[in-house]
Amino acid sequence: MPVKGIERVRRNYRVAVARIAEGTTERTVYEILSQGGAMAAQMTPIDTSNLVNSQYAPQIEVSQGKVTGNIGYTAEYAATVHDAAGTLRGRPRDPNDPSRGDFWDPNAEPRFLEKAFDEIKPAIPAILKRNYGV
Repeated sequence: MPVKGIERVRRNYRVAVARIAEGTTERTVYEILSQGGAMAAQMTPIDTSNLVNSQYAPQIEVSQGKVTGNIGYTAEYAATVHDAAGTLRGRPRDPNDPSRGDFWDPNAEPRFLEKAFDEIKPAIPAILKRNYGV
């Protein structure tokens, strides 16, 4: 007994694969990186705003059928600040000059980029659902 509808299944499969290959995955990766970057900007320590303003837009690369992306900071000292323990958090920079503010700011976090992506992890399934329609 022949199977009915197999051609329709094959056609729908080809359409779905083409849709994914034509930018859906790139858009999805970009959206996840954008949300992580926005959260990281809120957690980034600010003194002169150089570090937070050095965050670059998500970079997407498609190679051999794989989609990868990255986001980060171009300031030379970004990795050092990211890896700092944050032990000076909330302490004044110069007790004799209150206009200098505190080390870090109230929302700043050590390992801000990592923590930002940990924060948005619960939202990733919804992003995938929205983009892939599953």
